[in-house]
Amino acid sequence: MLGNRECQFERIDRIESEIAFTEQWRLRIDGIRLDAFDIEAADHESGELQFGGGLLRGCLYVGHGMACLFSLSMDLGAAVYHPRPPTLRRLPEPATLPIVRLIEPTTTPTTKPLPALRASYVEGAAQSLLAERDVLAVIDFGSARPACTDPRFLRIGLEPLGRPQLEVWRGHGPVSSGRHGALAWSADDDYLYFAIEVDESACGGLDAAAEHAYAEICRYLAEFRFGDGSDGHILRLWNYMDAINLGDGDDERYRHFCCGRARGITPAARNGYSAATAIGRRDGVRVLQVYGLAARLPGVAVENPRQVSAWAYPREYGPVAPTFARATRTPAGQLLVSGTAAVVGHRSQHVGDTPAQLEETLLNLDALLAAAGPQISARGLDATLLKIYLRQADEAAAVLADIDRRHPGAPGRMILLGDICRHDLSIEIDGIQV
Repeated sequence: MLGNRECQFERIDRIESEIAFTEQWRLRIDGIRLDAFDIEAADHESGELQFGGGLLRGCLYVGHGMACLFSLSMDLGAAVYHPRPPTLRRLPEPATLPIVRLIEPTTTPTTKPLPALRASYVEGAAQSLLAERDVLAVIDFGSARPACTDPRFLRIGLEPLGRPQLEVWRGHGPVSSGRHGALAWSADDDYLYFAIEVDESACGGLDAAAEHAYAEICRYLAEFRFGDGSDGHILRLWNYMDAINLGDGDDERYRHFCCGRARGITPAARNGYSAATAIGRRDGVRVLQVYGLAARLPGVAVENPRQVSAWAYPREYGPVAPTFARATRTPAGQLLVSGTAAVVGHRSQHVGDTPAQLEETLLNLDALLAAAGPQISARGLDATLLKIYLRQADEAAAVLADIDRRHPGAPGRMILLGDICRHDLSIEIDGIQV
């Protein structure tokens, strides 16, 4: 804690550039939690104040030692999430859990509404599905079915713990597809699917492979335009890599991935982080696989009031915090849920107890849906495709039975054998609300 309160507030001048763009809006302070507004030094060793906070589209949240709540009366039709500065390396432990509230824009959109992405889990042959004109992507898991070379097809080396299913995304019209260097893509008038696979050995390791993958994605998105001339806005990302927990401390492979991703994603993060998942494969293939979804209209980042935002994690979790939001609410009113586990605040809960971790994970999912707004919350998990990642195969039957009991109406579930990004977590769930 800095000793001189006046000195603390003088240092706010240093970060005015971080919030200068808020001058475009009329800000109305709803309320301030004064106990959390006491500014703490981010770096207790040097006494330097480091700030990390952001604007979500339609709401403001502030982290990294500050937590205050604002409402936005927007002069512009599209507020933007302001990401943590990409140069920020030392992360303080937040004094409180983040305060997050979505405030709907007061302006009426003048652009064509975005239709909902149609996603499903199906059994069948990939080739037959890819022959259909509205299919954006077919994601296969495991090695049971034959692969194909269509750019809309991607195989992930996570073995299913149950009947093999394909994840299928459909657009609302004819789909075009192709390859741009190492990046595969497909698009209709509303959505863009993209995927890239990067050989770690060709880049010199996972850190460099992650930077390369995200730099390629950013370069492609900088050039891509939909048919009406709209830019592509990232809504969701998935990351799969071999041996995610290998290595101790900062030598862990997941931490290497986070460092590389943060460097590579900087251009795309100018408007904020999207929802994301990162899971470890066990196939021994040192190839980083990244695929994602973009749209012609931007989404809204959603944070979980039960959890510290991932980008605000303290230094103990690595030299660079994970750069993702807990979920993205799409302009079509769908929630794209990041990989969610038994983390409260920033601590893992119920280590070694998978049923208890599942219970905590479902509580986190319920809180996240509530934070996304009443319409999304009302539909809940019973309107959400669930993808469950499990560390121990012999626990699959019990986990599925528990989820079926709690959410019998869910439109689809897929359970996969994989390693969670923290070694003390045994289960993670992500989802697409349909």
